[in-house]
Amino acid sequence: MENAVWAEEPAFLSVGAGIYDVNDSETTAESRIEYRFSEANKLWHFTPFVGMMATAEGATYGYGGIGLEIFLGNRWILTPNLGVGLYGNGEGKDLGSSVEFRSGAELAYRFEDRSRLGLTFNHISNAGLDEPNPGTESVLLVYSMPFDKLFSD
Repeated sequence: MENAVWAEEPAFLSVGAGIYDVNDSETTAESRIEYRFSEANKLWHFTPFVGMMATAEGATYGYGGIGLEIFLGNRWILTPNLGVGLYGNGEGKDLGSSVEFRSGAELAYRFEDRSRLGLTFNHISNAGLDEPNPGTESVLLVYSMPFDKLFSD
């Protein structure tokens, strides 16, 4: 029965807010918006996503990637994820390159209407493509709403 529930996962629009550069010297606020594709658009077992993040210091990061949804029962979902994108530091932290890689994980609670509320942790770095390569970590509270609910009554 649970496999049938997983097979019906819709696309999501996710919004998040939290702390950027959480364990270093340039800590600031971060916001994020992300589109997560539906079960029907998975790449093998992986859920594609695209998104944009911005910090209070003007840093921006447009990215895409994949996540692997691991259902821990009916309500909890652990999603490790990997992505790549283009970063601009604005007045914020210089990550050493415009091409940056993101890795992380989200733990979310799934409500009856399929919306989710979760906590996500991500690391962004240029993976040694250029110097410097300071990297940064973010922690955000994320709310994911089924995309089709945005346009229904």
